[in-house]
Amino acid sequence: MPMTTHANDIERLTRAEHWDPFALLGPHPATTDGRPALIVRAFLPEAKEASVLPDETGRTPVPMTRIHAAGLFEASLPAGMEKTRYRLRVVDHWGSVTERHDPYAYLPLLTDFDLHLFAEGRHYRAYDTLGAHLQNVEGVAGVRFVVWAPNAQRVSVVGDFNGWDGRRHPMRNRGSTGLWELFIPEIPEGSAYKYEIRPRGGDSPFLKADPYAFAAELRPKTASVVCSLSGYQWGDRRWMEARATRDQSTGPLSIYEVHLGSWMRVPEESGRWLTYRELAANLIPYVKEMGYTHLQLMPVTEHPFDGSWGYQTTGYFAPTSRYGQPQDFMAFVDACHQADIGVILDWVPAHFPDDPHGLAWFDGTSLYDHEDPRLGYHPEWHSRIFNFGRVEVRNFLLNSALFWLDRYHVDGLRVDAVASMLYLDYARKPGEWIPNCFGGHENLEAIEFLKEFNILVHREHPGVLTIAEESTAWPGVSRPTYLGGLGFSLKWNMGWMHDTLEYFALDPVHRKYHQDKITFGLLYAFSENFVLVLSHDEVVHGKKALLDKMPGDHWQRFANLRALFGYAYGHPGKKMVFMGGEFGQWWEWNHDDSLQWHLLEYEPHRGVQRYVRDLNQLYWAEPALHQVDFDWSGFQWIDFSDADQSVIAFLRRARAADDCVVCVCNFTSVPRTGYRIGVPAPGWYRELLNSDAAVYGGSNMGNLGGVQAEPTPWHGLPYSVSLTLPPLAVLFLKPA
Repeated sequence: MPMTTHANDIERLTRAEHWDPFALLGPHPATTDGRPALIVRAFLPEAKEASVLPDETGRTPVPMTRIHAAGLFEASLPAGMEKTRYRLRVVDHWGSVTERHDPYAYLPLLTDFDLHLFAEGRHYRAYDTLGAHLQNVEGVAGVRFVVWAPNAQRVSVVGDFNGWDGRRHPMRNRGSTGLWELFIPEIPEGSAYKYEIRPRGGDSPFLKADPYAFAAELRPKTASVVCSLSGYQWGDRRWMEARATRDQSTGPLSIYEVHLGSWMRVPEESGRWLTYRELAANLIPYVKEMGYTHLQLMPVTEHPFDGSWGYQTTGYFAPTSRYGQPQDFMAFVDACHQADIGVILDWVPAHFPDDPHGLAWFDGTSLYDHEDPRLGYHPEWHSRIFNFGRVEVRNFLLNSALFWLDRYHVDGLRVDAVASMLYLDYARKPGEWIPNCFGGHENLEAIEFLKEFNILVHREHPGVLTIAEESTAWPGVSRPTYLGGLGFSLKWNMGWMHDTLEYFALDPVHRKYHQDKITFGLLYAFSENFVLVLSHDEVVHGKKALLDKMPGDHWQRFANLRALFGYAYGHPGKKMVFMGGEFGQWWEWNHDDSLQWHLLEYEPHRGVQRYVRDLNQLYWAEPALHQVDFDWSGFQWIDFSDADQSVIAFLRRARAADDCVVCVCNFTSVPRTGYRIGVPAPGWYRELLNSDAAVYGGSNMGNLGGVQAEPTPWHGLPYSVSLTLPPLAVLFLKPA
């Protein structure tokens, strides 16, 4: 076939502007002397000379002719070889000889069903198709690359394997789906790669990381890495089978929130991070010893900037390379499960950063977000907002969620910044947002996305938790979608957290004027399935560490902190505390440094740690403290009106109504003797836990192990007990 027939196409190919490289490259049927033959073309800019090596035994190499100075070679195979598999032999300008299979000799690998599901937005295992996958095609090992870039003129795979030259491996366009694919033989696992994208309109090409990449280079590098997730042998079958049948709403749920990069570092090695496997060896035994049921990890999805704490995600399918490889993270989760500890991940579908290698302006257009900044730009975080109305974008995010549950056996997803997703005017002034089609400020597409997310997760992975960080009064966040809710399992109780911390920051002498802050939460405590959180957001940016928030002298601060934890564990709702709070860290959390573990050399800090450990054990042991968290039947006020003495008392009940625990809180530094409260039944009330015990650093004031109920009606109850209330303390009592 004469070169002039393809002169324009050849020029476009050599300039990396051709949208259909398979029209020129690879094998093409031809006619030689009236008989079927084959023309093979290859773009080999590094080649001094090249030839075609037929795989059939006895066939001699066919020399290729350079038909363009940029490195386009062509060979005409003799008649009878049109069905022959072949390789390319390349002699480069330095005399080195290599042999390789031709990427352009392979048929498309994406099936019509894949294309249909993707276009429909129902390809819920697209992570098995898109991205980079090690694959064996016709006996040849290589990597299949698939990327979505519907507005690109041309997409190429670039990496160390081709000198980052976008002319070398342009991809096949799959039509209206906007997908591009290419199988490149003989690329090894661990290869760094990106996509070079030339947008329509003749703009200069740019490089993008793979949105579906399973791994990435360690920052400040930004390339994706070819990685196989197969081969890891999981040992958590018992946990996974039990999880699928477990009722999380009635069981104990005590969560330890952790930032893996700053929980503990290695000072002897320049303060480096612990690896995933080192964390498994150190963090898991600590969490187990402390009695927590779950770890909640601040985002481990790949991110370029340490200071974002992972909430500015670029790798929605890649565990961060800061702490190791994907199989190392699998081993971490596996070790958690074998220690009977669940793993919850922070997941961020609300927004994404505008780093040049990320999702922003991915194919030269606002592909994943909205072009109009009133919809697509987040003014508070200077990031981009996902276009939840686009099926491919929704499918991308749903795939990310399902991926972590499927491939990494994760037990829950805590969805960050849900409020910012629900409201079009979130963090915006009048005129800076666009109303929905009904004129309201609700983001209807995001609402439907969240419902679909919860339906899918709970359908595909029974027993997995979905948790919403939602800071407004949006109704039904943790109610089923078939009842009009969003479908989350749980919701963070932000109102309780803020009111409680404001109350505890007050000097006890002033607390009587603010009793409502400690009692108001019970007015709405059962409107959602709440988690009571003391999160990382409350110990940064000048807000002080939990211990440092407490008023009073040194002893009073520790007593206040123990009282805070006691009140939280008595209050209805699941529990969560951020790392460092459990032993009374003085400093605000710093993501660039380790926790202040040296403080455990001092008894007051060890005392707080012992108290939190014993609280967790009590919480586990007493069904009344966890079994009925989301209904009034699990709670009963004894007295909330004694503001003058800043004392409150209440009952927690299990499903068996006679199984109860009495919780009494004295939030002043004044001890109270002969303090009478009503109780529901006669008998001996054993003191289960006293935050003022000497072993916790308290004054050791209490009730000598318990008190006898008297037939004196009090607080509307038929019996009562006369208690000694220690200063700044919480008591747990149970009828024996």
